[in-house]
Amino acid sequence: MTRPKTQSDEQVLEAALRLIHEHGPEALTFERLARTCGLSGATLVQRFGNKARLKQRTLLHAWDDLDDKTRTLAASVAKTPAGAIELLVALSQSYGGIESYAEGLLVLREDLRDPLLRARGAAWKTTLCNAIAACFARTPNSPPDIGLLMASHWQGSLLWWSFDPTIAVAVYVDDSLDRFVAAVTTATAGGP
Repeated sequence: MTRPKTQSDEQVLEAALRLIHEHGPEALTFERLARTCGLSGATLVQRFGNKARLKQRTLLHAWDDLDDKTRTLAASVAKTPAGAIELLVALSQSYGGIESYAEGLLVLREDLRDPLLRARGAAWKTTLCNAIAACFARTPNSPPDIGLLMASHWQGSLLWWSFDPTIAVAVYVDDSLDRFVAAVTTATAGGP
């Protein structure tokens, strides 16, 4: 008699997240996840209840990973404007190529539809903006909302890159953020 395969919820949610990233949010079904992770559909229904709850738990798991990555990176970078750039470029690495980025926008749509997931995004924004602001703490006359300004510029640079992805996303983001920091620090220093 063979014993049924056991997997933790975290392992199942990782498999579900891979399905979402590879095939879009609508590809996440109990049947497809069962084939991917080796558990029966009935076991998955017992654990997660319904498709909406499975999708929500999967995306909350993704937010947990992003929160952890952001905290780890924020703790490891220098508390300088260059450190802020390093943080955002490192976060950009996970976007991959244009196809991966485009699928990520479908995931973002799911986050925007669900109030709990939107709240996680808002909390992450605060964490990220505070981490960026900490990198400018010793920069004279930096704008009081530098964290939000730079995070907004970063998100914009990702969007503009996606329309013409002829170079790696990290290279594009790094160059864009370098120019942003130069403009902000020159303006706050009273330069031309």
